[in-house]
Amino acid sequence: MTIDILVPDLPESVADATVATWHKKVGEAVKRDEVLVEIETDKVVLEVPALSDGVLADILQAEGATVVSKQVLGVLSTLQAGDISSIGPKDTNEPTPSDRQQAAIENSHSHADDQGPAIRRLLAANNLNAEDIRGTGVGGRLTREDVEREITRREQASVKQNIATEHNTISTVAYQSRSEKRVPMTRLRKRIAERLLEAKNSTAMLTTFNEVDMQPIMTLRKTYGEKFEKQHGVRLGFMSFYIKAVVEALKRYPEVNASIDDNDVVYHNYFDVSIAVSTPRGLVTPVLRDCDKLSMADIEKSIKQLAEKGRDGKLTVEDLTGGNFTITNGGVFGSLMSTPIINPPQSAILGMHAIKERPIALNGEVVIRPMMYLALSYDHRLIDGRESVGFLVTIKELLEDPTRLLLEI
Repeated sequence: MTIDILVPDLPESVADATVATWHKKVGEAVKRDEVLVEIETDKVVLEVPALSDGVLADILQAEGATVVSKQVLGVLSTLQAGDISSIGPKDTNEPTPSDRQQAAIENSHSHADDQGPAIRRLLAANNLNAEDIRGTGVGGRLTREDVEREITRREQASVKQNIATEHNTISTVAYQSRSEKRVPMTRLRKRIAERLLEAKNSTAMLTTFNEVDMQPIMTLRKTYGEKFEKQHGVRLGFMSFYIKAVVEALKRYPEVNASIDDNDVVYHNYFDVSIAVSTPRGLVTPVLRDCDKLSMADIEKSIKQLAEKGRDGKLTVEDLTGGNFTITNGGVFGSLMSTPIINPPQSAILGMHAIKERPIALNGEVVIRPMMYLALSYDHRLIDGRESVGFLVTIKELLEDPTRLLLEI
């Protein structure tokens, strides 16, 4: 008996997808619910599991092929061990059917298959074998730190080897260092590029700046951070303060929470905030919904959950759909100042940056304070200077006096 391996139903906004990675080869044994192949859309990676125990009998769509919903990707055979000899070419020198079955079963439980999709992609991108790396995760599973440590070790070994032969082969080493590598863009990266160009070409984008004294929030976190974590099971970060301040500012300046639809302006009476998250596949913006109804602890838990799903490649189309306003925090990478690009059809995006100690004038004296630059990029077709500056000043005032967040004043 055979079972067709089908492309899952794609979201309405996704016309087609690309076969990203086959995790099994023809003739290998497969367990029920084991991931056979990954399908990449311009938003998420979809995993296609086996519907039954069996053997991968055929691959009809190779890696890189473009496919649509319900298209047949391959064939799964549910034949018993004694019938597996009927699969693949005949060869008198081949192992016996029972030997092939045993080897297939062993391959199906290889160390690499025990890893999550994000780890498998990282291994493949760097031509690494999971069996060569010692895992420190639960049950010996590899973590991102394990793989990155191995990448660093190999790079350092390569540098040492080049240095050792530098005196005799300087020209050769110099030539080899100018090598190139050409790889096709992922669907997600192509979609990001399209949306960035769309934002540049279809909006009258302008950016305004301000700065915030972060000392009050840092003092608050130092005073209550440990108690907050014990009570709620999650750390008290900066993002919950940022989101609370943004929601309050959006209430006061509804144009910033609106969007343009053809000749109409759509005002949203809810507060769904997109959070820019860096993943192995690129930057994505999952949505935190109804932020005005969430507590600080709820916000921190939701952000942590979305970040973990992004890191493990588990974000769904629903996680990435919608959002009326975006917050991006380049400060986690050390960015001091930037001009973020609007995420259409939204009308504005807030950029947070690195907190640096700088001398400022306070009450007639020069003092050292932890300062952070804010950048608001907005669509000038909808938002005027008064609204954009007022919105940014409101966020500054709320962050510099976080008590006002509780009092909503």
